[in-house]
Amino acid sequence: MQVQKSFDKERQGGVLYLVATPIGNLDDMTVRALNTLKEVDVIACEDTRQTRKLLNHFEIDKRLVSYHEHNKEASGNGLLQWLAEGKQIALVSDAGLPAISDPGAELVRDAVSAGYAVVPIPGANAALSALISSGLPTERFLFVGFLPRDKKERGKELKRLSFYPETLLFYEAPHRIAKTLGAMREVWGERQAVLARELTKRYEEFVRGTLGELLDWVESGEVRGEFCIVVEGVSETLEPAKEADVWWNDMTLNEHVEHYVENGMTTKDAIKTTADDRGMAKREVYNLYHSEE
Repeated sequence: MQVQKSFDKERQGGVLYLVATPIGNLDDMTVRALNTLKEVDVIACEDTRQTRKLLNHFEIDKRLVSYHEHNKEASGNGLLQWLAEGKQIALVSDAGLPAISDPGAELVRDAVSAGYAVVPIPGANAALSALISSGLPTERFLFVGFLPRDKKERGKELKRLSFYPETLLFYEAPHRIAKTLGAMREVWGERQAVLARELTKRYEEFVRGTLGELLDWVESGEVRGEFCIVVEGVSETLEPAKEADVWWNDMTLNEHVEHYVENGMTTKDAIKTTADDRGMAKREVYNLYHSEE
């Protein structure tokens, strides 16, 4: 067990600050975020050019270190060493909260494992901004992020999500938005959904309707900008995929779990995924699986 007191001045070692940056409108930068960037020893970022523009706008002169998907192992080790030396590090993404659909999550994991303090500096987030503006239920929601690019894997993930009653949140690039909406409609049928485009920027736009209507809108002209997709979850009036159409329908529960194990999952992850597929509690699947061994 680990207990972190974020503002403990007696702390040993450095601190990793997770600093939110604007998703478009620079006025969304918080005072606390600005003060943190001014006070830390170094700023780790996805794209040094992008972050330098932000720092120049706010007249902040600070050392930048590149930390992204392709150098995260080597760069991460260097950042952890600095934390060991007591340095204060700010981690930022190109836009929004770091560690969300972002390699920063691995640096956070490693910093926590090593016992260093990780302190959030909250701010703008595209998915939550889209959700609260969507008009769809906000009581419970599931953030999915980017779907797999491979058609087969994307279809499998959408089938798994067919049974979720929570509002679903996705990110998507403009050149893939039509394929993604088409795949959602094919697997889920017509559901209410919202496209949120260019959030907080001059051309911010919300398109609300069924998945089919959104797909027609996308295909009717050139679309630009990054998208958030908000889709209603399954309900009593929206039936999930029919049982006969589910790929694992003819499998026993044990065969279902073993299918995932044979494809490289640990038994623990296979049980969890099987529970998600079948809409069952993980503990129930665990007990049934081990009772038949």
